[in-house]
Amino acid sequence: MKRKYLLPLFLIIQIISLQALFYFPEFVENYYSNGFYPILAKLSRTLLGWIPFSFGDIAYSLLILWFIFWLIKNRKENWKIKTLAIINVVSIAYFLFHFLWAFNYYRLPLFSKMNIKTEYTQEQLVAFTQKLITKTNQTHLQITKDTALKVVSKYTSEDIYKIASKGYDELSKKYNYFSYQQPSIKTSLFSYPLTYMGFGGYLNPFTNEAQVNNLPPSYHLPAVTCHEMAHQMGFASESECNFIGFLAATHNDDLFFKYAGYTYALRYCLANIGSKDEKKFKELLKSIHPGILKNFKESEDFWMAHRSFIDKGFEIFYDNFLKMNQQKDGMDSYSKFVDLMVNYFAKRNL
Repeated sequence: MKRKYLLPLFLIIQIISLQALFYFPEFVENYYSNGFYPILAKLSRTLLGWIPFSFGDIAYSLLILWFIFWLIKNRKENWKIKTLAIINVVSIAYFLFHFLWAFNYYRLPLFSKMNIKTEYTQEQLVAFTQKLITKTNQTHLQITKDTALKVVSKYTSEDIYKIASKGYDELSKKYNYFSYQQPSIKTSLFSYPLTYMGFGGYLNPFTNEAQVNNLPPSYHLPAVTCHEMAHQMGFASESECNFIGFLAATHNDDLFFKYAGYTYALRYCLANIGSKDEKKFKELLKSIHPGILKNFKESEDFWMAHRSFIDKGFEIFYDNFLKMNQQKDGMDSYSKFVDLMVNYFAKRNL
């Protein structure tokens, strides 16, 4: 076989092998997620975490510029040769993507690891949401001293990145697999385009940097930060990272983190209830402090102001990306963490 076809063949082998890996979650959990990956992730964050700016974002920018230059330079080249060259690059990137982080998509699901059920009744959801409203109202009042005022964070983005680890320190006392070390959390240089794509942040799988979009309303930034940190620890599922991020934020002694965690969860719970019982949804809204609803409106207005064909296109792309990576619910998987919350707190105090 000609050497030029080795990398395309390697790409096919990778795709087939990953389909087989789906049937061996215990192997991935033991030897990758809890074996090789933590060592690799700690090394990556040690090497790059001290850099005050996003190394990964700069690398992406340079690669995009190089690709554009390459296309212009080779515009007259035979299309078969160009296609083969692109497939070669994709094959290498696909390997690094999984080797450095994405094998975590195939690990044991968190509900199995924590022995949490995945089904709940509407009554259980409403009961949990009522408790969540109480906790959110209490925390809101502690911060604002006025039920009508919205919460405005007193922290800078850098403050939040430093404080976020404290919640994980507390959470890891209960569950050692939520231990977080060697912080590498940074404001994304792509915050503006991320906003138009509809993303609050992302994990760079090649550098293990948690990239946070700091443009949306600041009150929920702690929850987004904790979510991306969960990805850094090797949890790939969006619903699981929402759940872990919620736990980490609400285990933090800082009231702004607790508020971010509670409001983050409350919005998902209310959305789930509203989709099935609009009357109950409106009834629950009446029990929420006006200041909290102002924060919700603030977020809604921000994201609606940045709606465009770009975020709709990326929503379709990312929905399919998640489905290809063992998250069959696609974008809906974000809200699946309600399943984990309701069942986790069924026998625990919120």
